[in-house]
Amino acid sequence: MADSTDCVFCRIVRGEAPALVVAESRLSLALLDLQPLAAGHCLVVSRRHEPWWHDLTAEETADLFGLARRVARRIRRAYRPDFVATYARGRRIPHVHLFLVPSFAGDPVDRHFNALEGWQEGAGTLAALADPARRAEVAARLTAVPDDD
Repeated sequence: MADSTDCVFCRIVRGEAPALVVAESRLSLALLDLQPLAAGHCLVVSRRHEPWWHDLTAEETADLFGLARRVARRIRRAYRPDFVATYARGRRIPHVHLFLVPSFAGDPVDRHFNALEGWQEGAGTLAALADPARRAEVAARLTAVPDDD
């Protein structure tokens, strides 16, 4: 696991760095993103330092996504977006965080997802992945792997 000493989210959780916290729960907190893609763009972070959400405990995962649901519903009521994009990346900051970004038709987030959908529908490699026989192979491979918790 990465060192949490210099992690900005760990510093926020410990109260050592400023943040505009909009909601919190026992195991997670939600704050406004410092570099928002839209008004209301929030991050939901785990209180415990862990790079990947799928390595959290089941309790931490439920708490994280429960808080994300609460905040996404607030965003929806406050800003009336067409949708609230929700994704986890963690590439720049290796500490679990979910992005909640209100999005409207034609904005950069909407265009990004439209581009992905266009690529998904048109690319030959992706078309091969959509083949029923290939999908059955993928499903068999995933179901053969035992759960580890």
